[in-house]
Amino acid sequence: MADVEATEVNPATGSPFSRRYHKLLQRRKNLPVWAYRSKFLDALAKHQVVIVAAPPGSGKSTQIPQFVIEAGYAKKGEKVVCTQPRRLVASALSRRVAQEMDVKLGEEVGYSVLFEDCSGPKTTLKYLTDGVLLREAMSDRVLQSYKVVILDEVHLRTLATDILLAYFKNLFKSKSRNDLKLVLMSTQTEAKMFKDYFKGSRIVQPLSALPPLEIIHSQVPPRDYVDEAVEIVSRIILSEPTGDIIVFLTGKEEIERCCWKIEKLIVDLGDRIGPVRVIALDSFMPVDMQKKVFKAAPPATKKLSPPIDGGVQHLPSLVGRKVIVSTEIAESSLSIDGIVYSIDCGYTKKKVYNADRHVESLLIVPISKASAQRRAGCARRSSAGKCFRLYSKSFLERNQPQDSPEILRANLAGTILQLRKLGFQDLLQLDLMDPPPAETVLQGIDTLKCLGALDDEGSVTKLGELMSEFPLDPQMSKMLIESPKFCCCNEILSIAAMLSVSNCFLRPIECQEAADNAKATFMHMNGDHLSLLNVYSAYKLNNGNPAWCKSKFISQAVLKAADNVRNQIKSIMDKLNLTQCSPNLSSSNIYNDVGRALLAGYFMQVAKLDHSGNYVTVKGHHVVDLHPTTCLSSRPAFVIYHDFVLASKNFIRTVTDFPQEWLVEFAPHC
Repeated sequence: MADVEATEVNPATGSPFSRRYHKLLQRRKNLPVWAYRSKFLDALAKHQVVIVAAPPGSGKSTQIPQFVIEAGYAKKGEKVVCTQPRRLVASALSRRVAQEMDVKLGEEVGYSVLFEDCSGPKTTLKYLTDGVLLREAMSDRVLQSYKVVILDEVHLRTLATDILLAYFKNLFKSKSRNDLKLVLMSTQTEAKMFKDYFKGSRIVQPLSALPPLEIIHSQVPPRDYVDEAVEIVSRIILSEPTGDIIVFLTGKEEIERCCWKIEKLIVDLGDRIGPVRVIALDSFMPVDMQKKVFKAAPPATKKLSPPIDGGVQHLPSLVGRKVIVSTEIAESSLSIDGIVYSIDCGYTKKKVYNADRHVESLLIVPISKASAQRRAGCARRSSAGKCFRLYSKSFLERNQPQDSPEILRANLAGTILQLRKLGFQDLLQLDLMDPPPAETVLQGIDTLKCLGALDDEGSVTKLGELMSEFPLDPQMSKMLIESPKFCCCNEILSIAAMLSVSNCFLRPIECQEAADNAKATFMHMNGDHLSLLNVYSAYKLNNGNPAWCKSKFISQAVLKAADNVRNQIKSIMDKLNLTQCSPNLSSSNIYNDVGRALLAGYFMQVAKLDHSGNYVTVKGHHVVDLHPTTCLSSRPAFVIYHDFVLASKNFIRTVTDFPQEWLVEFAPHC
């Protein structure tokens, strides 16, 4: 009897397990990965590196970390960490695992993502983004506080994941941490590649009998895949059996348009259909919105027919559903129960650095075959499903087999500075799986030298040391560090925070003119950076009032995220003893001081108006134009820009004007 009671006590808290724990435990035992628990733990005991190769929906992201904890690897104050490429996934998984372990989030189980930490001294299992773990390695070279490191979704090959893989390979080669265990989690097709990279590693491959999946390709490419997706959603709601729907699109603007069209469709269909909940999902979604994604669909409703012979006839129930409209973030670890139908547009947004143009841009590109497989797999995680692909088989056959590693298409300036802090003077020292192009590396070094982060010998300067403390791109870090010289720290902090979140301006299709008029009230004559400062200042002045945000067509969630980012950056500046200050209230002083601080960081992102009326970038000499969303009503001689956008032509976005003499002052050497 005592043994039975002992098993009912949670060893993590010393309290009895809740009823929910036992209910979730039964679900855990039904996951494909559960049957391989002993095999995995046996491999982990015998090998330093273990590769778990399993399809999405197998339960590896939630169960493997728990297996490690339950096996006792987190005793004596040591911790287990599990990385994710995406911050939303890291926070969502930690909440789910905290429920399954019957503990409070932020206590025994926590998470840490960029600008947000939900963990404490009792935390033994922590979910991190791969970028956060890389930053931790800068201050703790051998990650002494961790006993087991789990790198999830390694097949996505993010820049931070590739650097971490090389970092651990070097760490094991040097024999610095013989006691450290590394678990890599991937899909089956990429597992051998990681086994070849880590010699002596072991693959554990949980096999599962997946439910059947029907894939339907479009024969002719649609003119507008958003409209086509809405049409398919309509057909599913009207004619298909029970099951939720996920629609994969490329970005926030498409998602908003699609959600609006689906909601209008639901209204038009009226009582012909059951209740439908439409949910947008992207990487900037706040926590309260994330939770809606995991809630069950609305319950079915009964429909009554007119009375027959004095009675009421009950017709079949009208199915309740949820429709999730998402970016690629829902492809992998973010397992959402109840989805039976997947609609795939066939495209995604990728950040691509063009070394010839010296610009980094978000491009809409075709997805890889592996990505298409993951999107289709979302429809059969719990039951038989259907995937509607808005492209032909021949379109997919022309696409890349796998996603290209981010290290081959990224601006490496920030990464090079991090590696110098880690003690690696040369990227080749890291034995990377895919070494980046030499030109990209040289340009990254050149950028850091221009910013003053590296000296002529390539060593990190005192300024570079300060810049490396910020989890931001080097140019933004330089801008923040230089801001005390111009007595505008508070303003630059607010601008940096607004630049670090998604677009805050809402423009609903049904009231675009009203939204444009509201946006105009925030516009500053000298440019978009100061307009963003106006928005943030007004938001704080109104105490983040939801009614005010709604009336001004401002996203409260985005401003709330910006406020959090600002607080986190401010804490770093406080730690570095960078003085907090503001200029005088005169608008001309604000423009002069803030403009100079902007240019101190972004002098390499400047465009000049030439004699033909076109803008030309000072670095690279590329012809560009001001983005249509800019608040500038004139075409000033010189502008600083934040983004380079490739669309129908080359656009520069988020721009502010400045006089020519400032450029001579801040960038005489570049």
